[in-house]
Amino acid sequence: MNAQDLSSWTRMKDDLHADCRIFEVRKSRFKRSSDQKEGDFFVLDTNDWVNVLAVTKKKELVLVRQYRFGTEKFSLEPPGGVIEKGESPILAGERELQEETGYTGKRAELIGSVFPNPAILSNQCHFLLVEEVEKTSETTFDIHEELETVLVPLEELKILVKEEKIAHSLALNGIFKLLLHLGS
Repeated sequence: MNAQDLSSWTRMKDDLHADCRIFEVRKSRFKRSSDQKEGDFFVLDTNDWVNVLAVTKKKELVLVRQYRFGTEKFSLEPPGGVIEKGESPILAGERELQEETGYTGKRAELIGSVFPNPAILSNQCHFLLVEEVEKTSETTFDIHEELETVLVPLEELKILVKEEKIAHSLALNGIFKLLLHLGS
């Protein structure tokens, strides 16, 4: 089957199934245009996210290590978080970088976006490159945050990925976007 042969789906109904504070579970009924088959699907509706690829003057990537409740393990990943309603990805990324690491930078630009899991999530994750970052303030963690800042030379990123020391899928997406952007 070719892409032009695929049928589109029309949402017939959409209801709030559960409000889980950081996301809503929506139950939606869809109908396929080709054969009129209908089905119920659940979607997690949440704000967009931002991951910050902060690079120091010494060409080190600023990462954070934190405990993740889904895996019940520590994760090494770029700082980042939720983009608040009405906030731009750039401002959200700069805010998250400063809150989580105390670093700020001179230039910030979006270098890409992905859909974290389009099968069940409605949001996007944006990747913000911030260059020439330096430590300018203390951290201001959210109530349930506790993070360690880790500086990784850019030339060591591929090794950390290969050794699965960086295993968060969005972190890997961000690092890939960064390496493409830098031509590495």
